[in-house]
Amino acid sequence: MKITRLTLWRVDLTSHETYYMAAGKTCATVASMLLRVDTDEGISGWGEVCPIPHYLPAFAGGVESVLGEIAPVLLGANPVGPEAVMTRVDAHLPGHVYAKSALDIALWDITGKVAGLPVYALLGGRQAADMALYHSITCVAPDEMARIAREAFAQGMRQFQVKLGADNDWQADVERLHKVREAVGAGPLVYGDWNCGADRLTATRVARAVMHLDVMLEQPCATLEDCAAVRAASGLAMKIDENAHDSGSLLKAWQLGCLDAVALKLSKFGGLSASRRARDLCLFLGARMCIEDTWGSDVTTAAALHLGAATPVNALMNVCDLSGYVAPRLDARAPVRENGRIAPPHGPGLGVTPDADVLGNPFAVFD
Repeated sequence: MKITRLTLWRVDLTSHETYYMAAGKTCATVASMLLRVDTDEGISGWGEVCPIPHYLPAFAGGVESVLGEIAPVLLGANPVGPEAVMTRVDAHLPGHVYAKSALDIALWDITGKVAGLPVYALLGGRQAADMALYHSITCVAPDEMARIAREAFAQGMRQFQVKLGADNDWQADVERLHKVREAVGAGPLVYGDWNCGADRLTATRVARAVMHLDVMLEQPCATLEDCAAVRAASGLAMKIDENAHDSGSLLKAWQLGCLDAVALKLSKFGGLSASRRARDLCLFLGARMCIEDTWGSDVTTAAALHLGAATPVNALMNVCDLSGYVAPRLDARAPVRENGRIAPPHGPGLGVTPDADVLGNPFAVFD
């Protein structure tokens, strides 16, 4: 089997509601890049990467350039065995892991189809029938955030990410956490997320004001050292997100004592291959995991669900149905949330296929 063509599409995904985050960051309409890898035996694999603008060192426009650079290494290569292929790709072009993540996912899709197995079977085997989701609440007025939390709770959600810092008002952030915690009652997981947009002093003031509540913090500051300081000052558990991107960053967070939980986002690590290695390290370190991606629709959601399904239940905190937050959907048959939980797709490979009518004309073709 040989790779014969790489086809790239750009699809604009619009959030059902604009997400307001700290430091003036928003997520409204974002370009997602869809990749199809074709072979000479008629088997194709799908990948997706969707960077949020001005959020991390990744941008949609870079995907085409990276694919053009690595296409000579890929065309004619055997796609089965993603990690071997990615090793050759990395030797040719180091770095740019976000752009390579779509390729790595597509190679896993092909490998699963060749084996006649779902991707989760190749990543360690299915550990649970379905997985817990979290619901992300945009940073708006505290009462409105409480209303959103109550609605999501009524639909079965039991884990809530509370966005903080959009208005630079630390007392409003305290009120947000209080009101969401009250809205969902005792038991559900609630955590406040600054997306690394707070300084150490501000995050510490908020954390100490809510330290009597059953809440967790997520990536308040831009450095692991500052996140660790906030955790030490408040005693509240910490989830690392933006600073988690490779084995070294995970080990550093663990050594600093702030790796209670971690977001493993596929495109930050470089796809399923590297994210699987990160998962295994987190299992050793004892960190609870949220397995997801920066943003995206049905393809990247499916990839994350496969890795989540192959992760031991007691180590998996939650997953995210990214495709449930945006329109259009790429595959109308892809999994959807049900009573706060979601299951991976059925069938060999990823189990999803984007609708050609939704994709439109290709953005770029390499053959």
